[in-house]
Amino acid sequence: MRLFDSHAHYYDDSFDPDRDELLSSLPSMGVEGVVCPGCDLKSSRQSMALAERYPFLWFAAGLHPENLEGAELSHLGEIKKMAAHPRCVAIGEIGLDYYWVKIPEARANSRDFFDAQLSLSEELDLPAIVHDRDAHRDTLDIVRAHPKARGVFHCCALSAEDAKTAVELGWHVSFTGNITFPKARRALEVITTVPLERIMVETDAPYMAPEPFRGKRCDSGYVYRVAETIAQIKGISTEEAAEATFQNALRFLGIDR
Repeated sequence: MRLFDSHAHYYDDSFDPDRDELLSSLPSMGVEGVVCPGCDLKSSRQSMALAERYPFLWFAAGLHPENLEGAELSHLGEIKKMAAHPRCVAIGEIGLDYYWVKIPEARANSRDFFDAQLSLSEELDLPAIVHDRDAHRDTLDIVRAHPKARGVFHCCALSAEDAKTAVELGWHVSFTGNITFPKARRALEVITTVPLERIMVETDAPYMAPEPFRGKRCDSGYVYRVAETIAQIKGISTEEAAEATFQNALRFLGIDR
């Protein structure tokens, strides 16, 4: 069984004690692909360094809506330079977050950055990895304004109706270990609605560890639980779900295996 974790933050400090040991062990767990997305210039550079070290790991470069303090649109020039790296497969993690970002001016600034980074995604013909928390309407409006952009709603929190809209726009959705939580009704509806060929799996490590590991530091070794849960909802085997989402990630990211 092959697995592709399409979103994991391995530069995070929580991995400092055992990062190399953990990452080196992932292929033996069936994890043959990982994307490490940056959230600011520093973490994008750290992600790039990891991708240079591990042949099964790729990276994305971008500015996250919670990491825009002190950021300037001119910094996207640095993102563009990193995006030219052969191991860079996406612009991300970008998007909107109205749960943590409350001030109207800060929300407006995050919309400007999201819009600009989707323009960069279009310019470079790279997919976008999008964070959308409590900002579905504005996120979809900005996505619609960029018809040449393609991307994924990571840790998908869309309604089934909005997810259908995203798929109609040519986008993908991706799910984390939170779909194993008892209250994950919305995600289960989306998984039921969205075609399997538009679904990817992820951990969002070190966050979102699935049941029965909830509360622990998450890593890509747990991504099988996401595939397993999707398989149960879709009425297929875990192996089928794992392989389908593996192939989806390769196509989405333009990785030639």
